[in-house]
Amino acid sequence: MPTKGTAVSERRAFSWKDRDMNTASKSTTSAAAARFLAGTAATALLLSGCASAPVPGEAASQPPLAGTAWQLVSYRAGDAAAAELRPSRPDQYQLQFGADGRLSARIDCNRGSGTWSADGPAGGLALSPLGTTKMLCPPGPLAGRLPADIEAVRSYRIVDGRLHLVLAGGAGVYTWERAQP
Repeated sequence: MPTKGTAVSERRAFSWKDRDMNTASKSTTSAAAARFLAGTAATALLLSGCASAPVPGEAASQPPLAGTAWQLVSYRAGDAAAAELRPSRPDQYQLQFGADGRLSARIDCNRGSGTWSADGPAGGLALSPLGTTKMLCPPGPLAGRLPADIEAVRSYRIVDGRLHLVLAGGAGVYTWERAQP
């Protein structure tokens, strides 16, 4: 049977051993945490560098649309196999972004208006439904499509002087060029 002094020394020995194990465990945990943080920081730097790199031909932030006018070049559906649609008379498909948030449109032989708002330099864009005249225009693939798609536009980007209006869910892209004054 151990004496009182022996039990104390065994407890101390146990305490020192326990403390040594905790210290080793803590230093291993600290080293692992430091490696994890260093790896996470390196990954974050890499990702932020990739995210901020501009696409060739594209500005890092989108220029404002206020006071600009555009005429339609083409429409391409989100399906890669879809054919590109082009208006026979691009000058009859125009959008004007007013500085006051008004949107004016010419769609074939009809005219329309609505509102627009951009979400800062990131390229977010909201267009209201267009109120349009109901003149009987010659049949064409874009005359009915464009007014229906206008409120599905979610973003824009300007690349090489052309405006690209991107529909929700990648359903398609309308490409415009600056209208001649």
